[in-house]
Amino acid sequence: MGVMSFRDSMFLLAESREHPTHVGSLLLFDRPEDAGPDFLGDLHRRLVSSNEVAPTFARRAYRSLSTLGQWAWEPEKNLDIEYHVRLSALPRPGRIRELLELVSRLHGSLLDRHRPLWEFHLIEGVEGDRFAAYFKVHHAMMDGVTGIRHLQKTLSTDPEDLDTPPFWQVDPRSKKQPAAEVEERPEPGVLEWVGSTVSEGYRTVSSAVADTVRTTNSVLGVAPALANAVYDGLANRDTALPFEAPHSMFNVPITGARRFAAESWPLKRIQRVRERTSSTVNDVVLAMCSGALRRYMLELGELPDKPLVAALPVSLGTTGEGNQLGAILVTLATDEADAGVRLERIKASGKAAKANLDQRDPMAVAALSLAVAAPLPLGTVPGVSSVINPGFNLIISNVPGPKAPLYWEGAKLSGMYPLSVPLDGQALNMTVFSYADNMEFGLTGDRRSVPRLQKLLGYLEDALVELEAVADAADS
Repeated sequence: MGVMSFRDSMFLLAESREHPTHVGSLLLFDRPEDAGPDFLGDLHRRLVSSNEVAPTFARRAYRSLSTLGQWAWEPEKNLDIEYHVRLSALPRPGRIRELLELVSRLHGSLLDRHRPLWEFHLIEGVEGDRFAAYFKVHHAMMDGVTGIRHLQKTLSTDPEDLDTPPFWQVDPRSKKQPAAEVEERPEPGVLEWVGSTVSEGYRTVSSAVADTVRTTNSVLGVAPALANAVYDGLANRDTALPFEAPHSMFNVPITGARRFAAESWPLKRIQRVRERTSSTVNDVVLAMCSGALRRYMLELGELPDKPLVAALPVSLGTTGEGNQLGAILVTLATDEADAGVRLERIKASGKAAKANLDQRDPMAVAALSLAVAAPLPLGTVPGVSSVINPGFNLIISNVPGPKAPLYWEGAKLSGMYPLSVPLDGQALNMTVFSYADNMEFGLTGDRRSVPRLQKLLGYLEDALVELEAVADAADS
């Protein structure tokens, strides 16, 4: 299937027990009204009864002499669907607390590299007559935004639609493509193996050379774009510059254990603040995160004197798979006690960062994003966080999602929460996903470096209440 790009293979090259590099999603469903007591068990048996898998989810990572030691993809000839699709149950009473604890443990365990790099867990016993599903996929296969959007393809806006295929039967590269049956081919003979090795080696060298040229061109393009960005930043202090972020409690070496916290907020509350303060939804989301982080770090005695800087991922392509992300930097103004002033500073910083990209050609945009995002692959290398400036303090993503409620097998999707990849030097990730009438916040942190992560959920509510007061004052 071909050699991986350098960017994708980095997530395999640097992965260790202490640094898993997969992304995930937690989906919360309301059981259908007519569902029987064994609804989830029947669903699981039906899902594992078919060996139908799309090519993207029926390939595994490998490297050998034929790939010159580089990571590449090859078809999995004997895919075990029951290994990838599992059924679990929460202990009574099945509170959200127990669900998040289970998902935290699942997210901290490595994917098996001898198999296709994905898992899907059905979880029954959630209080309120609900069930959940946790999906994880290796970052070498696709980034989190691509993964969430792919999940949407296998959900329906019609509660009566019971024929939607599971995500592993739909190819991410097409809108909705019939999946292919996994072939169970015999091992090749010696002569066939030699011939395929020579052919694959030629293709691998060609791909490696092309990938190296593309990477070199991108790196060469960084210098002038970064120089211009620095010049613009010095002229406009609203611009957050690379590597000016203060060191913080999040910019430390991490362990392999994870903690996950998630909550939903009504979109109409955020929209109301947006309208009355002439902001964007993203401005308000960043201000919520800023207020929550300020209160959380003050309580722990860890708030830096300088404002935290967040990296906001931006899409650089739409190929449907792999990693197509760059980033911009925005100050969070956490050194400011007044919520209204914080919001205005965040707005000004975001506008400056976007204007810095809007006035450049596509090559310069890609190069500048590459420079800003440089700490991301460096964060997969253990120990780097101890010797370099973090570049930014944490990643905050805001992903637009579907506006209509979605269903799967007649069950209504009541929440979709993203889980991301903490890295060395980036111990906390905050990802926000809009779905129907809600904004879904998913916080993924290193269990040791980010204590009492769930407290941030309460502080997000406090920050929104502060912003609502600012909006009321602006409207009066």
